[in-house]
Amino acid sequence: MLRALLACLVLAAVTSAAFAQDAPAPAADLDRVLGALEDLGHRLDALQKQVDDGLWFDRVGDVAHIDKVRLCGPPKWKETNPTGIGAGNPLKFWAYVFIPRDLDPARKAPLLVLPHGGVHADFTTYHTHIVRELLAQGYVVVAPEYRGSTGYGRGLYESIDYGGLEVEDAHASRAYVLENYDFIDPQRVGMIGWSHGGLISLMSVFEHPGDYACAYAGVPVSDLVARLGYLDQEYRDDFAADYHIGQTVGENIPEYKRRSPVWNVAKLKTPLLVLSNTTDEDVNVLEVEHLIQALKAEGKQFEHEIYQAAPGGHSFDRLDTRGAQEIRLRIYRFLAKYLKPPRTFADVKQLHAAGYVQP
Repeated sequence: MLRALLACLVLAAVTSAAFAQDAPAPAADLDRVLGALEDLGHRLDALQKQVDDGLWFDRVGDVAHIDKVRLCGPPKWKETNPTGIGAGNPLKFWAYVFIPRDLDPARKAPLLVLPHGGVHADFTTYHTHIVRELLAQGYVVVAPEYRGSTGYGRGLYESIDYGGLEVEDAHASRAYVLENYDFIDPQRVGMIGWSHGGLISLMSVFEHPGDYACAYAGVPVSDLVARLGYLDQEYRDDFAADYHIGQTVGENIPEYKRRSPVWNVAKLKTPLLVLSNTTDEDVNVLEVEHLIQALKAEGKQFEHEIYQAAPGGHSFDRLDTRGAQEIRLRIYRFLAKYLKPPRTFADVKQLHAAGYVQP
């Protein structure tokens, strides 16, 4: 949004100057200015990311050991220069690791992989209370800043592979934690995500069913073919960009189906919970309805519910309201069946009493 606003302002200024001189604006000059604005946008994202990193320690550091680690996933899906130096190298990205301060290292602990949402976004302190609630139950949490995330410059941003290799980045973060923390139980690893993170949660268990004990997908992006039909051109442009898919849905329907959970449901072998909301203003409920229908058509066993006009729309189960907290307790009960965390809570009051979440 900020990049688009800056670009419009500069375009207006350059065009105005050209009219004042009764001459067209040189295309090369305009491209140069727009490129500089794009770079400025990435630098602002990086600054915002550094601020948010500090906030994580402020908001969660009392109950968690926090680390931010750099690791790597598969090479880029699309190389801008396939014969250039470094082409084909594993892609480097960051991930947050949260470990409860009261964790007993002599006992095996469960792990949750929590990818953020957004086409281009990052793992922000928007997730503070969710992370604190997970820590209260004794989970270790890893949150990958997979390819396409903001705050790390143009290179990672333009390495986006929505519904593709970003799933492998999330899987690489799981592998990192298992390799480096011997108190993690490899049989008690789960996926949890909302929106685009819900898509990654689904695709992860589809592609790696033996590596996850269960998965939660909240308001998940489920069908890119349908989604790009009801959203605006700016959203479609993120996918059709040269450095991303490079084609519209109409030009390459199979590629968009390949990246959509609804067209991969036959692979499900993992216990799954899906929740959505009829008043979701971002992921229209029709996508999740299609997902549920497809899973049922394949004869898959899973849990699901579509809430009727729950307050909060797209964020209905992520707010800090009592109603949203109670819905999250339902999610946590589902996860606990398969991941056996050290602590479980029957109600919100118990969760608050644990000292991790303020009433």
